[in-house]
Amino acid sequence: MGTSQLYLRQNVKAEPLFNQWYAWPQLISPATAAMHIANSHLKIMRSYVAAPQVHTAMLKNPAMLGGPFIDHGGERVDEIRALMEKTARAQAHMVRFAESVKALDDTLRNEAHGNTLEPLYEKVPDNLKGYVELVYDLNNNPSIRFIEGLLYQSNYYDPSLQSVSLSLVERDDRPFALSTPRLPDAASVQINQPFNQEGMKALFAMRHEPQPFEYITELLGMQPRDEQLFMSFLTQQGPPPRERYSGGGVRVRYFGHACLLLETADVSLLTDPVLSYGYEGGIVRFTYADLPEVIDYVLITHGHQDHIMLESLLQLRHRVREVIVPRNRGGSLQDPSLKMALRNIGFERVVELDEMETVSVPSGSITGLPFLGEHADLNVGSKLAYRVVLNAKSFLMAADSNNVEPQLYKQLFNALGDLDVLFIGMECDGAPLSWVYGPLLTKAIDRKMDQSRRLSGSDYEKAVAIVDQFNCKHVYVYAMGQEPWLNYVMCIKYSDDSNPIVASNKLIEECRRRGIVSERLFGQKEMIF
Repeated sequence: MGTSQLYLRQNVKAEPLFNQWYAWPQLISPATAAMHIANSHLKIMRSYVAAPQVHTAMLKNPAMLGGPFIDHGGERVDEIRALMEKTARAQAHMVRFAESVKALDDTLRNEAHGNTLEPLYEKVPDNLKGYVELVYDLNNNPSIRFIEGLLYQSNYYDPSLQSVSLSLVERDDRPFALSTPRLPDAASVQINQPFNQEGMKALFAMRHEPQPFEYITELLGMQPRDEQLFMSFLTQQGPPPRERYSGGGVRVRYFGHACLLLETADVSLLTDPVLSYGYEGGIVRFTYADLPEVIDYVLITHGHQDHIMLESLLQLRHRVREVIVPRNRGGSLQDPSLKMALRNIGFERVVELDEMETVSVPSGSITGLPFLGEHADLNVGSKLAYRVVLNAKSFLMAADSNNVEPQLYKQLFNALGDLDVLFIGMECDGAPLSWVYGPLLTKAIDRKMDQSRRLSGSDYEKAVAIVDQFNCKHVYVYAMGQEPWLNYVMCIKYSDDSNPIVASNKLIEECRRRGIVSERLFGQKEMIF
């Protein structure tokens, strides 16, 4: 078998891990990773070790899915305890970092009242010195600016904590991933290499580019005990041939959630890659096998785990020419740099785009547009909607825009004019602030505040105002996490009476009444414009 050319099976799941936890961008950036270790991971493990049966009971309630509960059925307590103790010991410097951030925030709240901040540098904890700047905004509100680039060069960034867990997936349902550390099991092979290593790139390229068994196992540094299982993840049968779109106009393929592939004969663009694996059963969908051999541009709208999914991005890295991300405003905990994160995990060509900045592409252009909302009123700059023009057709990927200020879209219309096609999410309930940003908070917030500041998108009135403003000819609502293969990062179960379903149905009905082509997308769709 040593000289046989083998492919990676299309249903091999590849979960990226950070210290055994499912990896997403806040576990890449050093400062946010420290906050999650101290304020989330260790707390969840301590809770499970103390009362595993409580976690099991809570997860039987569908409303608790996505909460801080470990999904190991009340078992494997000794292994969770061992990981907890190892983390507390090996990541003690990260825990101290998080404690120092809180202490420094307390100092600023108590002592920075508009006078010069220079004397307070003496009170910066030693482990933060040189990594932070103390600043005011124009209303004399003090805050910490983290020098993120230096943190990536320090012991606060440890790529050796990164790994990938490989296993076969044969059905859509996967347990929620963000609250349960991954433990070794008989069905998985863990590749203990940083994400930026060539072995990782070569492994995922094997979905279409075969390699000899000995070559890839050596490149991955695989342990002999894992080789037999790993062999079962490989096949001599290659995937169907891939042909780049060569027709006229613009072909748009919907891959689920907010993932769209826009293609002309000259260029391909993929937005917010969140992809399903290929296996029998389930609803019809496009998978990795349906992507072109080369993706010219990947567009990332914002840093939430369902829009910049490392599990998909790492598997596409070998075929992506350029990633476009929103420009970072620099240095805040809630807004780590997407560009730095992606570059540090091996993406060589990552370009930041600013609001109202345009880049030319073959047969058209990409313009970054501001979008408001969906970030619980936090000052987050790393978010963009994208206006893409291809072959004289205009598309707006509005992501999770919450149209809280209609004048924004009036100003955008004045600058850009009509749109042909609008894609928008309408998760108008949204999770509370703490669901994504809780581990980053250094001061507790009360429940009323938490519930009022939500990660919500536009409701009917706000969405139809965007349609009105741009005179859209086609309006499509994203599935909003309803595709069953997204349960592991979304945990959203809507009914016919849920606000996002009612609101999006109302929008679609109103658009159709006006003669506008409209539907809520789900699973798979191909459109030619």
